[in-house]
Amino acid sequence: MGGAWFHVAYLVAIVLFIFGIKRLGKVRTAKSGNRLAALAMLLVVIGAVGELDARSPGQGVDWSWIIAGAVVGGAIGAFAAKKVQMTEMPEMVALFNGSGGAASVFVVLAFLATRLPDLPEGASLARGMGGWDTTLALALSILVGGVTLTGSVVAYAKLSGKVTSDAVVYNLQHPINGALILVALGLTVLIGWVLGPDAAMMVSVILALLALGLGVLLVLPIGGADMPVVISLLNSYSGIAAAMTGFVLKSPVLIVSGALVGASGLILTNIMCKAMNRSLLSVLLGGFGQTAGAASSEDAREYSDVKSVGPEELAMMLEGVSSVIFVPGYGLAVAQAQHVTRELGDFLEAQGAQVKYAIHPVAGRMPGHMNVLLAEASVPYEQLVEMDEINPEFKTTDVVIVLGANDVVNPAALDDPQSPLAGMPILNVHEARQVIVVKRSLSPGYAGVRNPLFEADNAHMLFSDAKVALQETLNELKETVGA
Repeated sequence: MGGAWFHVAYLVAIVLFIFGIKRLGKVRTAKSGNRLAALAMLLVVIGAVGELDARSPGQGVDWSWIIAGAVVGGAIGAFAAKKVQMTEMPEMVALFNGSGGAASVFVVLAFLATRLPDLPEGASLARGMGGWDTTLALALSILVGGVTLTGSVVAYAKLSGKVTSDAVVYNLQHPINGALILVALGLTVLIGWVLGPDAAMMVSVILALLALGLGVLLVLPIGGADMPVVISLLNSYSGIAAAMTGFVLKSPVLIVSGALVGASGLILTNIMCKAMNRSLLSVLLGGFGQTAGAASSEDAREYSDVKSVGPEELAMMLEGVSSVIFVPGYGLAVAQAQHVTRELGDFLEAQGAQVKYAIHPVAGRMPGHMNVLLAEASVPYEQLVEMDEINPEFKTTDVVIVLGANDVVNPAALDDPQSPLAGMPILNVHEARQVIVVKRSLSPGYAGVRNPLFEADNAHMLFSDAKVALQETLNELKETVGA
């Protein structure tokens, strides 16, 4: 038992990973779930070092590299966690997904660089290093890891505005991607069964470069409105790449942890697809957001009957109401308005109103974006209500305040079969008695289409930064109550 203590560490880590992921499913327990997963990763690192030492008795472990890696990686993670703004969290998640893909690629290439020279001259990889299954896992690790790396970088660039968020569609898009995948399969055959050690290493690098290019081509055709699905899918890819690397390294804990991430990511992707009326197959094929941004921005801004109000009028509307629903969107994140939103909600509750927050699955720029923002502002968990549960309540709600959300409240998804949003489940805010849409302008959302809600009889626009608008509204209400 003493000589195999690291197996116990692996087993405990796997259990912690499972419970950690389970607890991440709810806002109330997410923090503890994250801590459990972090503890599990620490046990994995300790166990891996112990296993390495056990497999190479007498040679010792070079702790300088391990400590240096832990210090540098920990410092980067701590710096990023402290520095990143909540509005930049989707970009950060995208880069983390890419880092997981990069790790898989580099680990497998390093494994090949150290093992291939030991093979007899002319011996193929499959015959000399474990058969077809190891060869397939190796190729998938490089391919999926490379796609995850560059795909995540492109997603980051789209989210941060460094490249256009529109769908970049090109001729023969799917045939080209399909051809590249076929080439990748051909390279896999060459690496595993045809080439000798030196040539196999060279072709493995070519496979990695091909995967990097494929990642760019798969994500570029996806519009910004579909980025939440992309981030979820790339997260799954990073787990799949890690699991494949585990098969190459014969590491059960890496296989299990990678499979957990891959499976949970695919489940979340499926949920997101349903929320956006997409099929999982169209996501896997890439380019599923090619209609996003297709509409003219000028057409989207042409409104003829928009009614606007200011904070003073909004405060008057909120006097004596019995029910209010806030609909947070990316505009809330940009304005960092989550704290004043909670303050206004608390004030209205103190005046006797029922306050809730309607959460659309793809509001913001990543899965759970709005939940994270509102949790940061200490909004009670029971007030965060998912789309399917909150939709029947809009008809009996006095006032709905939409904070920067656009596509997820666009009635065109229900009424216009030609709209790029057609069929997408939305929050039915247009059914409320009064709707206040807080936006800086009439600019379209990421889907690039008009929003008929802006001209609805029961809707008013409040043109302002969300934080400023709500703070001024709260001040007006406080003055009224004080008077």
